[in-house]
Amino acid sequence: MHILVLGAGVVGVTTAWYLKQAGHEVTVIERQTRAARETSYANGGQVSVSHAEPWANPSAPLKLLKWLGDPEAPLLFKLRLDPAQWLWGLNFLRQCTAARARFNIRQMVNIGTYSRQRLQALREDLNLDYDQREQGILHFYTNYKEFEGAQEPARIMRELGCQRDVIDADRVVELEPALRPARHQIVGGTYTAQDESGDARKFTQALSEKAEAAGVEFLYETEVVGLEHNSSDVTGVRVIHNGSHRTLRGDGYVLSLGSYSPIMARPLGVRLNIYPAKGYSITVPVKDPKVAYEVSLTDDQYKLVYSRLGDRMRVAGTAELNGYNRDLNLQRCRAIVRRTAELMPDAGYWDQAEFWAGLRPATPSNVPYIGRTRYRNLYLNTGHGTLGWTHSCGSAAALADIISGRQPDVDFAFTSV
Repeated sequence: MHILVLGAGVVGVTTAWYLKQAGHEVTVIERQTRAARETSYANGGQVSVSHAEPWANPSAPLKLLKWLGDPEAPLLFKLRLDPAQWLWGLNFLRQCTAARARFNIRQMVNIGTYSRQRLQALREDLNLDYDQREQGILHFYTNYKEFEGAQEPARIMRELGCQRDVIDADRVVELEPALRPARHQIVGGTYTAQDESGDARKFTQALSEKAEAAGVEFLYETEVVGLEHNSSDVTGVRVIHNGSHRTLRGDGYVLSLGSYSPIMARPLGVRLNIYPAKGYSITVPVKDPKVAYEVSLTDDQYKLVYSRLGDRMRVAGTAELNGYNRDLNLQRCRAIVRRTAELMPDAGYWDQAEFWAGLRPATPSNVPYIGRTRYRNLYLNTGHGTLGWTHSCGSAAALADIISGRQPDVDFAFTSV
């Protein structure tokens, strides 16, 4: 079949790769000049099965109340006259029960573990280099209540096969000596040795080149403006390229437009509860390699993730629910710099921090949409939130199986909307 993949972020490009490997003709449509120029451009860099605890959990409502009005809060709701935001928020609160949180953890651990395996195999097969590190992910805690609250989700993850071990503060510093200046603040941690990190943009662009060499067609600077359809099928994609309107047609269509996916799906009667969660990152040159971190880190109290990308350090986090606004909030960027410099003052040139913001396609449960729609030839691979890089290879491989009429080799609640 000829499959049109809408979007060339990390999810869209991996989808195109696995579809091509399954024997399909594939065309990728992307409005930017190159792959990975939006949400995949400067994300946190973690391939983190251990980040399977959803934002919506029993402790979330009280935290949200505490964070209201705090411009530097890890999760910031900027309330708008936006029905989509309110609907998302209500569904988020419904997901905050222990039973639903456990179900969602299971989904994310399963797809995350499968995806990490597929990424490792793909890296070896194609000899990809994207500043990857296989030194695990270390969560550290500077708040006793946060540390205690992490132990039950970590236990559930271990039951599901994600070996997220609870460790004391001395072991945290032993695993990552760069945290020694902050030892007096650290109360404990968790460590997942099997997790990884790497530059999602470098990976996506390298894979797009491999895919193009294998015969995938990439139509860059081509904006998707709508889908044509009848009662049972999508019949075409309306696009604008070089100012000219045209319709592209294929046998099947994959929606991987991130936060813009619900906008494209809504006229077809396909309701996707995805809302953009604006995240921020800083990229900082390493100043002293001897005191810069080597292990990928997660600062759970501040909801920040740290990845070492060669001679650069990437620190990313926070989520701002403020519609499709992509403006940089410099206060939030500087808060990331301030926190990181406080923990590791001599590690980087903090005054040279490069700021970035991107819209992450968040569902209330944090579980993505992967699978079919009620239209025979329209498929979804979207809504991965902060875990698009983590879930990309697994969700793409699974969707390629579904499109090819095979049962995916992963236990996951695939979508049918």
